[in-house]
Amino acid sequence: MPKVNESVINFAVYENSTEYYGMAEVTLPEISNLTEEVKGAGISGTFESVVLGHLEAMTLTLNFRTLVKDAVALLEPRDHQIDLRVAQQGKDTVSGKTTVTSIKHVMVVKPKKLNPGKVAPASPAEASGEYAVTYWATFIDGEKVLEVDILNFIYFVNGTDYLADVRKALGK
Repeated sequence: MPKVNESVINFAVYENSTEYYGMAEVTLPEISNLTEEVKGAGISGTFESVVLGHLEAMTLTLNFRTLVKDAVALLEPRDHQIDLRVAQQGKDTVSGKTTVTSIKHVMVVKPKKLNPGKVAPASPAEASGEYAVTYWATFIDGEKVLEVDILNFIYFVNGTDYLADVRKALGK
């Protein structure tokens, strides 16, 4: 089905199946692979080798319109399981119908910092929190397309776990 992806209709953020309210926006972590510069005999220069399944630290940012108890609760120094559920809008270019795609991000995070924001009349506080991510799975219409588990050597992308042979070699 030919389609055009249009926008995010809306989203909800959950911890342990409890919806958080007052969320303004979310900035998802960037997935950036670790690299090692390779140089030596037999090659005519240097290049960056991408280390299989190894990532730089990932950070999730949650932006709240105001400072709420939920934002403070996420500051508790423990692992938090966050579910971000997104409804994405598209257009079927053949039928002309609007489509909805379900995206679900599941993350295990630990708080790095809380910015309580600002206080001004008739304006949002723009509070925010940053969270270190050790686990991230993404499901599109119920199908797992991404799973990154730094602590358990899992780097799953589009049906392949690229660290399976590494776990086997390490006896894990």
